[in-house]
Amino acid sequence: MGRESLGEFEHQVLLAILRLGQDSYSVAIVLQLEGCRGRSVAPAAVYIALRRLEKKGLVVSRMVDPEESGEKHSRRYFTLQPEALDRLKESRDAFDRLWDGLDPVFGR
Repeated sequence: MGRESLGEFEHQVLLAILRLGQDSYSVAIVLQLEGCRGRSVAPAAVYIALRRLEKKGLVVSRMVDPEESGEKHSRRYFTLQPEALDRLKESRDAFDRLWDGLDPVFGR
């Protein structure tokens, strides 16, 4: 049986984590998504997607205590696993193949 496909929002969350690198915690992910998508993102939707991605083994999280981070509260940081990078690459390659030759349709 094949791997479970990524949902569009899960895909976007993985890309946001990739952009943020080691600064990937939930609030930063929400802000990254809002900036790239140009519209608001429900923090709860990000939390749910992060839990799903963690269950799928595509991200791991770690808690960082305030004294370690210098922040007021503990934060949970997320890191992509190698399989997440593989899945993102496969997805991009598939979309590139689907888009190939369609530029004239859009006047490009």
